Amino acid sequence: MDTPARLLRMLTLMSSRGTWRGEELAERLGVTERSIRRDITRLRGLGYPIESLTGKYGGYSLGAGGRLPPLLLSDDEAVSIAVALNDVSRRASTAVAESAISALTKLGQVMPTTLRERVAALSEVVVGLSSFAERGNEAGNVDTLMGLAIACARSERARFDYRTGDGTESVRHTEPFRLVNVSQRWYLVAFDIDRDAWRTFRLDRVERVRVTGARFQRTDTPPDAATFVAEGLAVHSYAQSALVRVHAPPAHAVREIPATVGVVRADPDDAACSIVEIGGDDDWIARFLASLELPYDVIEPESLRSELRRLGRRLIEQNRRQDR
Repeated sequence: MDTPARLLRMLTLMSSRGTWRGEELAERLGVTERSIRRDITRLRGLGYPIESLTGKYGGYSLGAGGRLPPLLLSDDEAVSIAVALNDVSRRASTAVAESAISALTKLGQVMPTTLRERVAALSEVVVGLSSFAERGNEAGNVDTLMGLAIACARSERARFDYRTGDGTESVRHTEPFRLVNVSQRWYLVAFDIDRDAWRTFRLDRVERVRVTGARFQRTDTPPDAATFVAEGLAVHSYAQSALVRVHAPPAHAVREIPATVGVVRADPDDAACSIVEIGGDDDWIARFLASLELPYDVIEPESLRSELRRLGRRLIEQNRRQDR
């Protein structure tokens, strides 16, 4: 091992543990303790704060400050950092964004081709209603996430085993389109070939992804994958839904009504109002509307109006008893 390679190896070892005795480093690097002392001097000359302590529990340690030592990252760690930097570069202030782009460029230069493809796949096909910093890690298997991201980026058909909410298992043949993150869960938006329809799939219910190699091209893709998933969660996953007129324009209403709770649209008859569709049973929707600070009118169903009146009477009665 030549001197530069040995110095890099020594920095890596010292980054992995608090203290190393001279004889331990010599054994790991296959040199004498005298060579280790010379290498420590070289590193100090390059600006690395190598501290040394004598005694029974002494040794060499990498102190704080100085230059950042080389980092050895696993493939998944490198991909995660690159995707996070890409996200920061799009969202942060100019100064921070420029630094993120610079770091991302340096990381990309040393990445193997396979890792660069994984980063590009995630960066291109992941959308969501929250930033990367807010996203959860409930995607299930990392290989599942990466495999579907690459299938989306390549426009390649994929098969996978899927388990629905009621436990039904099936094999799905899909044309993957986008990965969407909503409320700390990951979803795949894909065209289900066997069912001839666009569907969403929770990634923690997906197993054994197999990319078929068959390419596809579609012109009927959803205009907004995140909205497509949110509408499915807010409305289409329920047997019942309600229509409510909220007395606020859509730009205001969406700040009060989460995308996963209700679908907000403009009121065609009144620009100052919004039409909101909310999925769920009468009890749940009534409780949500009772907490809403915006004025509203229930368009349908009539049973929801009855539930709101019942809820109101119960709240009034409870507060009367407390006053006594």
